[in-house]
This record gives sequence, structure tokens and C-alpha cells, in this order.
Amino acid sequence: MESGWSEILNGLGENRETYNGAITPPLFQTSNFAFEGTEKMRESLQDEYLHAIYSRGKNPTVAILREKLAAMEGADDALVFSSGCAAITTALFSQLKAGDHMVCISHPYSWVQHICNHILPKYGISVSYANDGSLEAYKAATRAETRLYYLESPNTFTFGITDIAGVAAFARQNHIITIIDNSYCTPLYQQPLAQGVDLVLHSGSKYLSGHSDVVAGVIVGRNDLIRKIYHSEYLAFGAVIQPFEAWLMLRGLRTLALRLEKSSQNAQAVIQAIAGHPAIDKIYYPFHPSFEGYTLATKQMKNASGLFSLKLKVTSPAQIAAFADNLKYFLKAVSWGGFESLVFPAYTFYRFDQPAENQIPWQVVRLYCGLEETHVLIEDVLNALNKIYYGRI
Repeated sequence: MESGWSEILNGLGENRETYNGAITPPLFQTSNFAFEGTEKMRESLQDEYLHAIYSRGKNPTVAILREKLAAMEGADDALVFSSGCAAITTALFSQLKAGDHMVCISHPYSWVQHICNHILPKYGISVSYANDGSLEAYKAATRAETRLYYLESPNTFTFGITDIAGVAAFARQNHIITIIDNSYCTPLYQQPLAQGVDLVLHSGSKYLSGHSDVVAGVIVGRNDLIRKIYHSEYLAFGAVIQPFEAWLMLRGLRTLALRLEKSSQNAQAVIQAIAGHPAIDKIYYPFHPSFEGYTLATKQMKNASGLFSLKLKVTSPAQIAAFADNLKYFLKAVSWGGFESLVFPAYTFYRFDQPAENQIPWQVVRLYCGLEETHVLIEDVLNALNKIYYGRI
């Protein structure tokens, strides 16, 4: 962990002298705030961004969390939402209007793809996809009316890597806003704002909270963009995080660096142990030398986290199911970033009646390594691979 992280995660924003020296920040579980007098009320209502009036806009527990999240990303400020999708839709609608065009990374998070294909077009906003995430692909998809680039680097099934600095620089030259989902890396492993991106998103449900008991989303960025979003879409849409969930996220941030390090170490140890297994066709992991985006990933990321995918040498979905069902310590579930290891086969959402070129291959299985003992996870994955390859199912 770099110098300074502990100060942010365990100290920043926590003015303990104002709440009786409590080590843990208090939970301000209130919807409303009273004023000493009418004039103070009038003054506060002039700018809800600065004053606690109603917890939909400003809450002391949420304010501590916002300050920490912004500092972690090197941003001016952060807004925290009731889900990652709430953060995504708010960010997009804050920057786009009818007649605008957006370029999105190919194979984004499934609900981003749904927003792009089914929701934005209803409001007169068109979307194109950057086929391979390269700067050339973003340039090729750009039109005169393009106003926004949406990035995920890495994305979280096939781990495509985008040249963040290159795309951001081209976007800025052409007055195009850039938004990136940084959930996979967290601010500890990647700093997109320092590479020129305008707004950074996080699913707070993943590593930031880290205990599989919070659903939340985050937007961080410079002050002018965050204030604009706050005074319009944030307050109007109202999809804000509640104080209790913010308090749980503050708890999770205490151990973020340790959890992320252990998750990453487990993933890399498992990959090293299974690389070359005859049941594996391809390993998708940004920091594995065989990965096509390896060079760029190691240039712009400090490390890779605990999520990776395998493409298995199988001939039927039944073999994929057998692999997943033979894992003892990987729960069959979506999401990731908690203490528990997970497995998510692509065939569970694959549409066999749709063109294959537009989908993640059904032979791909995503694995998330949690905080269990390393040798347990290695043995578990090897055992499941052996069973499908040697037919001992």
C-alpha cells in the first residue's frame, strides 16, 4: 500500500472531536435537519450543495464517504448513489441531450449495453461501439455530433484494455467528455483522472464496500462537473445512497488495501497454477503475459485485481455446468469484490439464437478469488478442471 492511502481510508474527513472522539464515524440516520433560525434556513436553502437540509442532498455520514472517495481518485468531489446503475445513468444523462452521439466500449457491463441499445435511443441519443477499445476504434466511431466516450478498462468478463490516456487526449482535443468505469482496479490500482479522463464511475457494491452487503454507485470528478450533476440530475433523480449504506461503505474502506491485495495475490497464484492445463483454451487476465492487452495494462495499471476468466476447451454447455458445479469454494453468483470466491459461467446469459460475434463466447467462465486460503482455491480449480478434461464428472 502506498504512503497516504491509510491516511485517506482511516482518517480523512473524520473530525472525531465533533463526535466525542468516536473511532468509527457516527451514522446520521436522519432524513431532515433543523435550523437555529429562519435566516439560517434561508441562507442554507440558497445552496444545498454546501448545507445539510435534507439527506437526499447532503448527509454528514455520506459527506465523510464522499470526501474519502474523491481523495482516493485525486478528484475534487464525489457523489454516491443507491446503485452502480444509478451512477451510470445519472452520469450519462448529465452529459447527453437529444441529437447527441456517444461511443461506448464494446461488450460493456450488460446494463450499460441495455441503456445504450434501448433507453438512450428513446431520448434521441445514438450510440456506436468501439469494437476493440483502441484509440483507432474510438476515432473510427466518432461523428460530428459525438459528445461522450464511455470506457471500461479493463471490462469485467473479457478484460479488454483501452489506451486511457490516448483516448482521453483525443477526446479533449475534440471537446468530448470521457467517462470510465474503474470498478475492477479501484483507485488503488488505476488513476484514470490522472490520465485525462473527466468522470470516473465505481460500483460501490464491489471492492469499495467489500462485504457483499451494500449496493451503491459512485461518480468522481472535478468540481465543475460534479456540481453541475449535483444541482440537476443528482437531486432530481434522487437515487442517492442512504446513510446506513454509506456507513457500511466507510467500514469497508478501512480494509480495502488489504482485501484488494489478498484477492489479487490469490488470483495470480491460481492462474500460475492452472496455466497450461489442457482443459484451458485461453486465460483472460490483464497481468498474465499471454493476454493480448498485457503491455498496455502493465503500463497504466499498478496491479490487476482478483477477477479473471477462462475459456475452456469444451464441446457442450453441460461441461461448463459440470466445471462450475464441481467447485466447492466458488459460489455460483454474479458480482464480485467481496470476501467470498465466485464463479459466473457466460453460458448462463448466452443467447444461442443470436449471432455469436456479438456475444461473449459461451465457453468462457469468470472466476473471482476472494479471501480464502490460496492453496484451497488452487486445489479447487484444478480438481474441477481435471474432472471435465479427464471425464471424471
